Amino acid sequence: MRRALALAGRAAAAGDVPVGAVVVDPAGVVVGEGFNVREAEGDPTGHAEVVALRAAARAIGTWRLEGHRLVVTMEPCPMCAGALVLARVAQVVLGAWDPKLGACGSVWDVPRDRRVTHRVEVVGGVLEEECGAVVRDFFAGHRGASSGA
Repeated sequence: MRRALALAGRAAAAGDVPVGAVVVDPAGVVVGEGFNVREAEGDPTGHAEVVALRAAARAIGTWRLEGHRLVVTMEPCPMCAGALVLARVAQVVLGAWDPKLGACGSVWDVPRDRRVTHRVEVVGGVLEEECGAVVRDFFAGHRGASSGA
């Protein structure tokens, strides 16, 4: 999670919502990482999780990430939760919960829905306060800047 937090800082530095993610293989080796690049690349799918999943798939040579774990600073949205299921990730470890768009247990629970073809184990609240503070601080800074404060 510490590596994911460092990556979140890179997203914030580029003006994007500070979310970072890493994909870890069954042996505990990081095989992919990413951070939000929506603003930098003008890509609506440029979420940290998707960027990390793509990097991991390239690194191991297949889109099937069975046995892999995704560690992310913020609860994945519906798109990213769906990507976790489709990539057959074994587990998602998340930092802060997202009460507005969270799709791993907060608002929706895509990875554990009985109708999906692959279920992903969800472990939440890892370094929750620290992960949440990064996002809260980012938005507090943006609100202050937009209000002229």
